[in-house]
Formats: sequence, C-alpha cells, structure tokens
Amino acid sequence: MAAALVALAAVSLGACGTERVPTGAVGGTATDEGNRTTPSSPVGSPYVEPGAGEGAPHYRENNGFRIAGQMSAASAKDAQREAARIEPVLKRLWQHKTWDPKTVRAAMLKLGYQEERFDAKWKLLGGTLQVKPMDPRFENGREVTHEGARVGLRVHDDACVTAFVQKTNYQVSANGPYPETGCFEPQAGH
Repeated sequence: MAAALVALAAVSLGACGTERVPTGAVGGTATDEGNRTTPSSPVGSPYVEPGAGEGAPHYRENNGFRIAGQMSAASAKDAQREAARIEPVLKRLWQHKTWDPKTVRAAMLKLGYQEERFDAKWKLLGGTLQVKPMDPRFENGREVTHEGARVGLRVHDDACVTAFVQKTNYQVSANGPYPETGCFEPQAGH
C-alpha cells in the first residue's frame, strides 16, 4: 500500500507545471524547429466570475475589498449632486496649482461640510468629510508620495463622493463605500 502511494505521488508531482489541453479546447501546442512542443496560446479557465470582465476567474472574490458597495437610486442621486458641488472647487484649485491637503480641506469646509470626528475608540462622533494626502506608491523601486489631496465625503451610509486633486489632474466621482475603508479606495486588503 505504501509503495502504491509513493508511486502515485511521484507521478502526480512529475506533472507539476505541465499544461494540459482538454479535448475541444481552443489553443494547444505547436512544434518548433527542434521538434519540441510549445504552447501556442494559453488556455483559460472555463469559469469566469460574473462582473470580472475579462479579468481572472476569481477577480471579485480576490479583489472584493476594492469593489465599492452598491448605492440605492436615491443615495446615488444625492451623491451625484454633492459631486457636482465639489467638482468646480477642485477644478479651480487645480487651475491655481493648489492641491495641498490643508488648502483642499479649507475649500471643502467653505462648502459647509464638517470633518469627521472620532472618539478614542474610533466611534464616529459626527461630520462627513475626510481630506488626506495622496497614498504612497512604488516607482522605480522606491516608495513615492506625490503632492496632492484625496477627498472622501460620506453622503449616506451607502453613498460617497470620492475625489482627488494633484499636479497632473483632478477627479470627482460618486460611489458606494468600500468594505474596509469607507469612502477611500484601499491600496490593499486582507
């Protein structure tokens, strides 16, 4: 019995990394000049998760933390209205080359929004606005944080306005909240 298990394991492990093309599949192998077979086209998984577009088979499952929640029709309408209030302000700041978080925060407060406030245990005490610096990202092997500001406005429990302004551009959008980070799209999740 033990010998049979060892033989089965050896056969299974020997196949690691081997591409198998099922009968009727598109793609397969081609023979090069040395009579070796090489894959001529990749064979994808037969299952593609709904909403993944042309992405990986389990895109939504693996990237759920980066997918904004759904908004009700009424909340989406309210979020679009707030986005329309914010957009000309960010456009003006961008045109004046002013995108630091302090200035952006002041401009948002002038629109009547209040900053979110939390107690020592991170319980929300009030306010709907957050303004933060841009997230750092890796460029040329090092972490870089570009000048600019990100804006997150909680319009309803199921609706946000997410925006940014930086040297190269600005953007304002209405979206549902993200599962782990509220109005801000997360860089990473667990």
